[in-house]
Amino acid sequence: MKKLIPALLLSCLLIATVHASTEHNVTIAADHKVTTEHKAEINGERFNYTATTGTQPVWNEQGEAIASLHYTYYQRTKIKDTSTRPLLISFNGGPGSASVWMHIAYTGPRVLKVDDEGFPVQPYGLKDNPYSVLDVADIVFVNPVNTGYSRILKDKEGKLPSKAKQKELFFGVNADVKYLSNWLNTFIQRNDRMLSPKYLIGESYGTTRVSGLAHAMQNQQWLYINGVILVSPTEIGIKREGPVEVANRLPYYAAAAWYHKALPAELQNKDLLEVLAEVEQYTIDTYLPALAKGAFIDSNEKQQVIEKVSKYSGLSKQFVAQNNLDIPTSAFWKELLRDRGVTIGRLDSRYLGIDKRDAGSRPDYWPELDAWLHSFTPAINHYFRAELNYKTDLKYNMFGSVHPWDRSDNNVGEQLRLAMAQNPYLHVMIQSGYYDGATNYFDAKYNMWQLDPSGKMRERLSFKGYRSGHMMYLRHEDLKQSNQDLREFIQQTIPAKEQSAKY
Repeated sequence: MKKLIPALLLSCLLIATVHASTEHNVTIAADHKVTTEHKAEINGERFNYTATTGTQPVWNEQGEAIASLHYTYYQRTKIKDTSTRPLLISFNGGPGSASVWMHIAYTGPRVLKVDDEGFPVQPYGLKDNPYSVLDVADIVFVNPVNTGYSRILKDKEGKLPSKAKQKELFFGVNADVKYLSNWLNTFIQRNDRMLSPKYLIGESYGTTRVSGLAHAMQNQQWLYINGVILVSPTEIGIKREGPVEVANRLPYYAAAAWYHKALPAELQNKDLLEVLAEVEQYTIDTYLPALAKGAFIDSNEKQQVIEKVSKYSGLSKQFVAQNNLDIPTSAFWKELLRDRGVTIGRLDSRYLGIDKRDAGSRPDYWPELDAWLHSFTPAINHYFRAELNYKTDLKYNMFGSVHPWDRSDNNVGEQLRLAMAQNPYLHVMIQSGYYDGATNYFDAKYNMWQLDPSGKMRERLSFKGYRSGHMMYLRHEDLKQSNQDLREFIQQTIPAKEQSAKY
């Protein structure tokens, strides 16, 4: 049962008197928090924790509050020394996505009610998460501007910045990293976490965000990070174009086809990981070089590649040939099960969709995203009001207005590499679902291989794969395993007491 902390419940800390600009004249305090008390049993251990949810301003260089970010901070109680207690800082992606997904489905102490494979069930709501990493680390979930309850603030004259100014301040690869690193510095100072080991975790576009933040925290805030976790990562500024982009899709195609039993019996009778090892080797050794030859590939060699790609992807040889060995993802999602009258999901290809016509080159919609919004939206809104006592008439933006997003000068992969080189304590772990077609797992491996060309830091890079999709933690077995992988990563990357940060 939760218990409200009266002193904090009654207080509304208004360092800035401005209020967030919101829709329909609904306002939210720029600087306000509510704390509740809770109990948990996690990883076989019972303990108490507090949940603090509220807003904290983003300040400009003139000391003016220009935005208000909503966050939720979970802290285990009765910890005598927080200098040894890790802090996990969590972001989702989009850009424009709220922190809701990992908050109430992955690492938080309460998770979405779904079936064992991660599909929504009614009545919607939450249940205890016995696998949360709250036993070993405190966690803060952050909503960037215009996501969740976070909003841009009006100035003293009651006006919002122009659209161009908003983009300059908030909506771009580098602007995003800059203001969030400043905000995190304030949060860490306010909550007395300067001495704590610090970890950044991001999902999807959140991996671009935390890769840049690792560098910015160290080089602009002088706060050094122990670990970065990239969940279903984007390209993080590491180019994958031409033949590399095309070839890297094949292992994912094989995984999705294997799940739907669309592969030849020879492969279908093998375990998924055995199939993927074979397809990965073929991709690197044969498919990629063949694609690089383009129109000048030998006709016999091309025919051999068509046959192999057909075998590994579950697509017909005719379809592979018609696409000149280059099968777009949208075409794959439509084509793989066309003869069964269904499409497959983009973010999680275990999901099936029904289109208006079986003909066509791409699905009508993404069945997995609709399924998730089905259950996450009512659950997060109910959770804040009923369990965390955070009440507002402001709309919780599952996806907020942040576009057009400035993607220029995206060098976050190099920034992450440099942060690792500067900081011998910094480790990176990648987590990916094999059935994710949006940010496929083989691209994630490619990122890892290319991140540090010198190979001198490869022992600080690791990859974990799961038998689910983009949000691999929705599947029960992967919720358990991914949290355990994260728990072990945190425990193993905290330096020994006398271990110096040096090469």
